[in-house]
Amino acid sequence: MSVRVIVRTFSELCITAGAVIVLFVVYVLFWTGVRADRAMDDQIDALHDQWARQSPQAVPSTSSGAAAAAPSTPYRDGAPFAVMYIPRLGFTWNKPVLEDTATGTLKKGLGHYQGTARLGQTGNFSVAGHRRTYGDPFKDFPELRRGDAVVLTDGTTWFTYRIDKGPYKTVPSDVEVIDPVPRKSGYTRPGRYLTLTTCDPEWGHSHRLIVWAHLDSTQPVEAGEPKALRR
Repeated sequence: MSVRVIVRTFSELCITAGAVIVLFVVYVLFWTGVRADRAMDDQIDALHDQWARQSPQAVPSTSSGAAAAAPSTPYRDGAPFAVMYIPRLGFTWNKPVLEDTATGTLKKGLGHYQGTARLGQTGNFSVAGHRRTYGDPFKDFPELRRGDAVVLTDGTTWFTYRIDKGPYKTVPSDVEVIDPVPRKSGYTRPGRYLTLTTCDPEWGHSHRLIVWAHLDSTQPVEAGEPKALRR
């Protein structure tokens, strides 16, 4: 075999490998995002359909969150039960929250850490989401600041949390961040807390970024959107 043939063959292999790499990047950056956005929209649509079939139960509003009602319907693994809004990330930003943090679940939205508090209850309602890929739900997570609102609804009640600390950087083994009273959050007694977690760096997973928030207020959905969502 001549040197020319060897060089040509090697060049063709390099071109093929390059094309495969480009296609893989397109898949990771674009196609997984398209599929994830579609899946998240489907989860939200399913929730809205479910809520429309149910008779809403009014929950008294409160400025402190102290009277927040506990949801009565059990959370089902991999199923959506709430929608989250974070105005800091954009007034069109909204994501479904599903039960558990399994790989398949996080491809369809945000995942509630099993064993942590339920939405609005005393304890630490903890939620994870991808930083990049699968819709990039927490791409702009580092932009979150103290005082920012994180609003959720379960179809009967609006829950408005306010961020107290973060983004705080830690390692994946630091599971204390989702304790009922997270030691590094600054909280010193039981309350109605929210923890959000995502990966860091942006395209890696060697660390985690954390924010902690407290339940600031609740109101029934019949009262309309909470102030934090009004432009």
